[in-house]
Amino acid sequence: MSSLSLNHAVLYVSDVAKAKDFYSHILGFTVAADEPRFNAAFMRAPGSVNHHDLGLFQTSGHKPPRGSVGLYHLAWEVGEIAELAEFRDALAGSGNLTGQSHHGATVSIYGADPDGNEFEIMWMLPREAWGEYGDRGVIMPLDLDEEIARWSS
Repeated sequence: MSSLSLNHAVLYVSDVAKAKDFYSHILGFTVAADEPRFNAAFMRAPGSVNHHDLGLFQTSGHKPPRGSVGLYHLAWEVGEIAELAEFRDALAGSGNLTGQSHHGATVSIYGADPDGNEFEIMWMLPREAWGEYGDRGVIMPLDLDEEIARWSS
């Protein structure tokens, strides 16, 4: 089989206008297409060449409780570690920052949209820096400012 890569994600949301506002104003997505016939919007991530990276469909359903079977979170990758600070500050300013972690191979911040859909914004360390974490899944405290100073050129 050839390799696979994730092209886009689609979320059910309670209010498509509110979700569009969050993803555009807090995370910098742009609207690629509005589809009012379907109560839907398609959004493109900053710097993306995809038609859309995120689909939003309004529903009257409710999100299952955390820990239920289903999607846990999405992860968006940034190209430069310093970008994480911008997203951290935007999420903290809007009250949507939920955490941050160092995973050995990645450094990550976490947030939730207005419906509680969780997401991760991460930067991947250079492969040669993974060391013992190349085959482990760890969650360690993150000092983002220290990591930015370490990895910024």
